[in-house]
Amino acid sequence: MNIELCSEAREFGVQAGRALTAAGGDELVQRAEQEPEVRRGVVAEVLGGLGAWDLAPRRDVVELEAAAALCRSAGYLAVPYPVAERLARPEESGVDGLLVVSEVRPAAPVADLDLRWAAVTVDGVRRNVAVRPSDSSPRTSMFVAELEVGAPIEGVVDPALALVLPCWTLLGMLDRAMDLARAHVLVREQFGQPLAQFQGVQFQLTDAEVERRGVEMLARYALWSIGTGDPSALPDALSLRLAALEAADTVFRVAHQLHGALGFCDESPLSWVSRYSQPIRRLPFGRTTTEELLGDGLGRRGLSGLFSDPMGV
Repeated sequence: MNIELCSEAREFGVQAGRALTAAGGDELVQRAEQEPEVRRGVVAEVLGGLGAWDLAPRRDVVELEAAAALCRSAGYLAVPYPVAERLARPEESGVDGLLVVSEVRPAAPVADLDLRWAAVTVDGVRRNVAVRPSDSSPRTSMFVAELEVGAPIEGVVDPALALVLPCWTLLGMLDRAMDLARAHVLVREQFGQPLAQFQGVQFQLTDAEVERRGVEMLARYALWSIGTGDPSALPDALSLRLAALEAADTVFRVAHQLHGALGFCDESPLSWVSRYSQPIRRLPFGRTTTEELLGDGLGRRGLSGLFSDPMGV
């Protein structure tokens, strides 16, 4: 396993980040709350111009890695658009995206978008889905809308990719939260010296960075597992999601503690990144359910790894 994304994928992610920054950057999410059409008229068009919707991550490994890099760049800016869900769409299905849904009150951040969606449960059962109109303000809903999920239909869809790509979006958000926290403690002073000079602050940042780096490694492993067609791709995807949710709790807690009240003000990008991480962290299911699904799926087998079946043994 190569723990680094290929150069083409990394470059695609960089160019996507530059294009989104040029289109508004941090202001995109703020504008979208006031003008929801920004999601369709700006974000979707910018990414479409880059060829994002032409990627086929289920068919090509390089495009799989490019999709992950794109999701990470979108997460870094808290782009208010279901990038991961669109990239996870099934091949030749006639839909624009794929949503992993739970059995209880299914929902997804897909409000105000004229797109065709397919739904899949963790066991791979495909269903038709319709987005219910939402009366909630984007300010409080983060564009989450309830879904009307139909009966199972013919066909099975592997949900692993649709679970992994949102984790790459969340990883981008963790990247941003750490960058904002580091920048803040370098410029803010207390008792005549920068906050970064205090050992307690250094310990907090170290703990958060260890969590973030762990998610980064697991995200690359889960992507490799999908790209190689490993039968353990789904448990790997659930393991990644569980680790990402745990890391998000730590990273955002530390970032908010170091920012103080400023971290909850609209003037701070941390406030927007933290708030728009909530749909990913809560949907389709939270930390406890993710842990239960992983445990039920593994049984007594445990997770496979790079050295589970060493050659010559």
